[in-house]
Amino acid sequence: MRDTRSALLNEAEALVRGRGYAGFSYADLAEVVGIRKASIHHHFRTKEDLGAALVAAYAERYDAALAKIRAEEQGGVARIEAYGRLYLGGVEQGLGCLCAALAIEGAALPERLRQDIVRFFEHHIAWLEQVLREGQADGSVRASLDPVVQARFVVSTLEGALLMERLLAGPTAFTGTLRALSESLR
Repeated sequence: MRDTRSALLNEAEALVRGRGYAGFSYADLAEVVGIRKASIHHHFRTKEDLGAALVAAYAERYDAALAKIRAEEQGGVARIEAYGRLYLGGVEQGLGCLCAALAIEGAALPERLRQDIVRFFEHHIAWLEQVLREGQADGSVRASLDPVVQARFVVSTLEGALLMERLLAGPTAFTGTLRALSESLR
């Protein structure tokens, strides 16, 4: 039996990452999933509910990935590089980061979604700050860096590279940017 809710979330995520929140409708989603538009409302009463579920699922996947990076990688730079490779998947698929795609629409989004996106990025910045501090303590990250500033720089660099390289030079150029970012941390 088909899991319609999961199919809706998967397809809606691809639509948002490719077109933006305002760039798709329930009619578009119904067509891609192969159900009636009214059936979507059974799972997600409003588009805002769907958006909130998308951000929650995306954040949950990222939380699992961050925990895996922490468990498997040693040193601040290695962890930042592994974090950057999470973005590489978006470049390879030609899709942007879900939360960045939503954030671009800023004030046009419902307040609930804006707050969900803020929490997503704040969580990542806090994780990166901790990784950078630990890297400074173990000597893998340059001691003179400010972890608060650098964490924002890491996210900004990777989001920007994802946006650019989806359209320009692809994975090879993104990997070069990630390498340059890593070198700046040593």
